[in-house]
Amino acid sequence: MFEGQSPVLEEIVPARQGWAHRVARGDTLVITDLEGQQAVDFLCFDADDPGDRYSATNTVKVQGNVYLGLGSVLYADSGKALMTVVADTIGRHDTIYGCCSIPNNRLRYGVETTESCYSNFETVLAPFGLGREAIVANVNWFMSVPILEDGSAGVAEAALQPGSKVALRADNDVLAALSNCPQMHNPCNGYNPTPIRVQVFRPAD
Repeated sequence: MFEGQSPVLEEIVPARQGWAHRVARGDTLVITDLEGQQAVDFLCFDADDPGDRYSATNTVKVQGNVYLGLGSVLYADSGKALMTVVADTIGRHDTIYGCCSIPNNRLRYGVETTESCYSNFETVLAPFGLGREAIVANVNWFMSVPILEDGSAGVAEAALQPGSKVALRADNDVLAALSNCPQMHNPCNGYNPTPIRVQVFRPAD
Protein backbone atom coordinates (compact mmCIF):
# COMPACT_ATOMS: atom_id res chain seq x y z
CA MET A 1 0.00 0.00 0.00
CA PHE A 2 2.82 2.39 0.89
CA GLU A 3 5.74 2.20 -1.50
CA GLY A 4 8.92 1.13 0.24
CA GLN A 5 7.11 0.04 3.40
CA SER A 6 6.37 -3.40 4.79
CA PRO A 7 3.36 -4.43 6.93
CA VAL A 8 4.29 -5.25 10.52
CA LEU A 9 0.79 -5.50 12.03
CA GLU A 10 -2.75 -6.12 10.82
CA GLU A 11 -5.78 -6.62 13.04
CA ILE A 12 -9.54 -6.46 12.75
CA VAL A 13 -11.10 -4.50 15.59
CA PRO A 14 -14.63 -5.84 16.14
CA ALA A 15 -17.61 -3.53 16.33
CA ARG A 16 -17.89 -1.71 19.69
CA GLN A 17 -14.39 -2.70 20.82
CA GLY A 18 -11.17 -0.80 21.59
CA TRP A 19 -7.53 -1.21 20.54
CA ALA A 20 -4.17 0.23 21.59
CA HIS A 21 -0.62 -0.34 20.39
CA ARG A 22 2.78 1.29 20.41
CA VAL A 23 3.72 2.68 16.98
CA ALA A 24 7.39 3.40 16.33
CA ARG A 25 8.62 6.68 14.92
CA GLY A 26 8.44 6.57 11.13
CA ASP A 27 5.85 3.80 11.03
CA THR A 28 2.44 4.46 9.48
CA LEU A 29 -0.83 3.49 11.15
CA VAL A 30 -3.69 2.88 8.69
CA ILE A 31 -7.31 2.76 9.89
CA THR A 32 -9.84 1.38 7.41
CA ASP A 33 -13.62 1.64 7.73
CA LEU A 34 -14.45 -1.75 6.24
CA GLU A 35 -18.21 -1.43 5.78
CA GLY A 36 -18.67 2.34 5.73
CA GLN A 37 -20.24 4.84 8.16
CA GLN A 38 -18.24 3.81 11.23
CA ALA A 39 -16.81 6.45 13.57
CA VAL A 40 -13.45 5.73 15.20
CA ASP A 41 -12.52 7.67 18.35
CA PHE A 42 -8.76 8.17 18.63
CA LEU A 43 -6.11 9.29 21.11
CA CYS A 44 -2.32 9.23 20.98
CA PHE A 45 0.45 9.78 23.50
CA ASP A 46 4.22 10.16 23.60
CA ALA A 47 5.12 6.51 24.19
CA ASP A 48 8.07 7.42 26.41
CA ASP A 49 6.19 10.10 28.35
CA PRO A 50 2.48 9.18 28.23
CA GLY A 51 1.57 12.22 30.30
CA ASP A 52 2.31 14.21 27.15
CA ARG A 53 -0.86 13.42 25.27
CA TYR A 54 -2.78 14.55 22.21
CA SER A 55 -4.04 18.10 22.59
CA ALA A 56 -7.13 19.07 20.63
CA THR A 57 -6.58 22.76 21.46
CA ASN A 58 -2.96 22.81 20.24
CA THR A 59 -3.90 20.84 17.14
CA VAL A 60 -6.77 23.18 16.24
CA LYS A 61 -4.96 26.42 17.09
CA VAL A 62 -1.70 25.67 15.29
CA GLN A 63 -3.50 24.68 12.10
CA GLY A 64 -6.31 27.21 12.39
CA ASN A 65 -8.89 24.58 11.56
CA VAL A 66 -11.31 22.50 13.61
CA TYR A 67 -11.21 19.65 11.08
CA LEU A 68 -8.42 17.19 10.33
CA GLY A 69 -7.45 15.92 6.90
CA LEU A 70 -4.46 15.23 4.67
CA GLY A 71 -1.39 16.99 6.07
CA SER A 72 -2.86 17.67 9.51
CA VAL A 73 -0.51 17.25 12.46
CA LEU A 74 -1.68 15.89 15.81
CA TYR A 75 0.14 17.87 18.50
CA ALA A 76 0.74 17.00 22.15
CA ASP A 77 0.27 19.22 25.20
CA SER A 78 4.00 20.01 24.99
CA GLY A 79 3.71 21.11 21.37
CA LYS A 80 5.49 17.98 20.15
CA ALA A 81 4.24 16.56 16.85
CA LEU A 82 2.88 13.09 17.57
CA MET A 83 1.39 11.97 14.24
CA THR A 84 0.76 13.42 10.78
CA VAL A 85 -2.08 12.47 8.40
CA VAL A 86 -0.30 11.20 5.27
CA ALA A 87 -3.28 9.67 3.43
CA ASP A 88 -7.00 10.32 3.73
CA THR A 89 -9.95 9.36 1.55
CA ILE A 90 -12.48 11.51 3.45
CA GLY A 91 -10.91 14.95 3.86
CA ARG A 92 -12.62 16.18 7.03
CA HIS A 93 -12.65 14.56 10.47
CA ASP A 94 -14.01 15.88 13.78
CA THR A 95 -11.88 17.26 16.64
CA ILE A 96 -14.51 18.76 18.94
CA TYR A 97 -17.27 16.30 19.83
CA GLY A 98 -15.20 13.97 22.01
CA CYS A 99 -16.21 10.44 22.90
CA CYS A 100 -19.46 8.94 24.03
CA SER A 101 -19.70 7.84 27.66
CA ILE A 102 -22.34 6.26 29.84
CA PRO A 103 -23.07 9.56 31.70
CA ASN A 104 -23.08 11.47 28.40
CA ASN A 105 -25.57 9.05 26.86
CA ARG A 106 -27.78 9.59 29.88
CA LEU A 107 -27.56 13.38 29.55
CA ARG A 108 -28.05 13.55 25.78
CA TYR A 109 -30.45 10.71 25.11
CA GLY A 110 -31.98 9.75 28.45
CA VAL A 111 -30.78 6.16 28.12
CA GLU A 112 -28.66 3.87 30.29
CA THR A 113 -25.96 2.12 28.26
CA THR A 114 -23.37 -0.46 29.26
CA GLU A 115 -20.71 0.35 26.65
CA SER A 116 -19.10 3.51 25.36
CA CYS A 117 -15.94 4.86 23.80
CA TYR A 118 -14.91 6.19 27.21
CA SER A 119 -15.21 2.69 28.66
CA ASN A 120 -13.24 1.27 25.72
CA PHE A 121 -10.46 3.80 26.29
CA GLU A 122 -10.34 2.88 29.99
CA THR A 123 -9.98 -0.81 29.07
CA VAL A 124 -7.27 -0.50 26.40
CA LEU A 125 -5.19 2.14 28.23
CA ALA A 126 -5.10 0.31 31.57
CA PRO A 127 -2.39 -2.20 30.49
CA PHE A 128 -0.15 0.80 29.74
CA GLY A 129 -0.65 2.20 33.23
CA LEU A 130 -2.99 4.97 32.10
CA GLY A 131 -6.26 5.83 33.81
CA ARG A 132 -9.12 8.26 33.40
CA GLU A 133 -6.79 11.25 33.50
CA ALA A 134 -5.45 10.16 30.11
CA ILE A 135 -8.84 10.37 28.38
CA VAL A 136 -9.12 13.84 26.89
CA ALA A 137 -10.96 15.41 23.96
CA ASN A 138 -10.24 13.06 21.09
CA VAL A 139 -10.25 12.85 17.32
CA ASN A 140 -13.26 11.24 15.66
CA TRP A 141 -12.15 9.73 12.38
CA PHE A 142 -14.88 9.25 9.75
CA MET A 143 -17.30 11.45 11.70
CA SER A 144 -18.87 14.66 10.40
CA VAL A 145 -19.74 17.45 12.86
CA PRO A 146 -20.56 20.56 10.81
CA ILE A 147 -20.41 23.87 12.67
CA LEU A 148 -22.99 26.39 11.51
CA GLU A 149 -22.68 30.17 11.42
CA ASP A 150 -24.57 30.55 14.71
CA GLY A 151 -22.15 28.13 16.40
CA SER A 152 -24.54 25.18 16.55
CA ALA A 153 -23.11 21.75 15.84
CA GLY A 154 -24.28 18.16 15.68
CA VAL A 155 -23.47 14.77 14.25
CA ALA A 156 -24.38 14.72 10.58
CA GLU A 157 -25.56 11.80 8.52
CA ALA A 158 -22.71 11.21 6.08
CA ALA A 159 -22.75 8.45 3.47
CA LEU A 160 -19.18 7.18 3.85
CA GLN A 161 -18.12 4.41 1.51
CA PRO A 162 -16.77 1.01 2.57
CA GLY A 163 -12.98 1.02 2.45
CA SER A 164 -12.61 4.63 3.56
CA LYS A 165 -9.25 5.09 5.26
CA VAL A 166 -6.92 7.44 7.04
CA ALA A 167 -3.17 6.91 7.47
CA LEU A 168 -1.04 8.51 10.18
CA ARG A 169 2.74 8.61 10.26
CA ALA A 170 4.23 8.50 13.75
CA ASP A 171 6.50 11.55 14.13
CA ASN A 172 7.76 10.16 17.45
CA ASP A 173 7.29 6.83 19.21
CA VAL A 174 3.62 6.95 20.15
CA LEU A 175 0.97 4.96 21.94
CA ALA A 176 -2.09 4.97 19.69
CA ALA A 177 -5.49 4.11 21.19
CA LEU A 178 -8.87 3.90 19.54
CA SER A 179 -12.45 2.94 20.19
CA ASN A 180 -14.51 1.44 17.39
CA CYS A 181 -17.52 3.46 18.46
CA PRO A 182 -20.55 1.57 19.85
CA GLN A 183 -22.89 4.58 19.72
CA MET A 184 -26.44 3.70 18.62
CA HIS A 185 -28.27 6.94 19.47
CA ASN A 186 -26.97 9.25 16.75
CA PRO A 187 -26.04 8.65 13.09
CA CYS A 188 -22.25 8.52 13.48
CA ASN A 189 -22.28 4.74 12.89
CA GLY A 190 -25.37 4.58 10.73
CA TYR A 191 -27.06 3.02 13.81
CA ASN A 192 -25.14 -0.18 13.03
CA PRO A 193 -21.60 -0.45 14.48
CA THR A 194 -19.27 -2.50 12.27
CA PRO A 195 -15.65 -3.77 12.32
CA ILE A 196 -12.60 -1.78 11.22
CA ARG A 197 -9.08 -2.80 10.22
CA VAL A 198 -5.86 -1.40 11.66
CA GLN A 199 -2.49 -1.89 9.99
CA VAL A 200 1.02 -0.65 10.72
CA PHE A 201 3.56 -0.25 7.93
CA ARG A 202 7.32 0.23 8.42
CA PRO A 203 9.81 1.85 6.03
CA ALA A 204 12.24 -0.62 4.48
CA ASP A 205 15.76 -0.52 5.91
